[in-house]
Amino acid sequence: MACDLCNLLAAPEAALIWADERVSVVAVDEAEYPGFTRVVCNAHVKEMTDLPAADRVHVMDVVWAVESAQRAVMAPEKINLASFGNMTPHVHWHVIPRYRDDAHFPNPTWAVAQRSSSPEVLAQRRALVPALHAAILDKVKAL
Repeated sequence: MACDLCNLLAAPEAALIWADERVSVVAVDEAEYPGFTRVVCNAHVKEMTDLPAADRVHVMDVVWAVESAQRAVMAPEKINLASFGNMTPHVHWHVIPRYRDDAHFPNPTWAVAQRSSSPEVLAQRRALVPALHAAILDKVKAL
């Protein structure tokens, strides 16, 4: 069976922000959530405990770097971190900046929307994405 994340990482049009031999950081095209980022383990493994200890630490260091960059640049109310893999059994983390005025707050992004997002606010947040990607690069290069 083909893996969506393996296919994504192999695609030339992937929104890759940064990668090393173990982890890739990918921008997620989610209109309601500018700055949404995935940290994907390059090896096709199903669970964090399938990784050697050093790789688990490295994956989480990259997750923390992305979170830190999102906090610094996007100034969200909260960062949501999630690792599900129910549909795609491949280790990856969702790192999602959240705001009190986002469509789903305070509920998860997959819940029923609570409100419509302001197009102006979303445009302002989208304008921060290039600076976010630069901050992510700075933070992961410092690891």
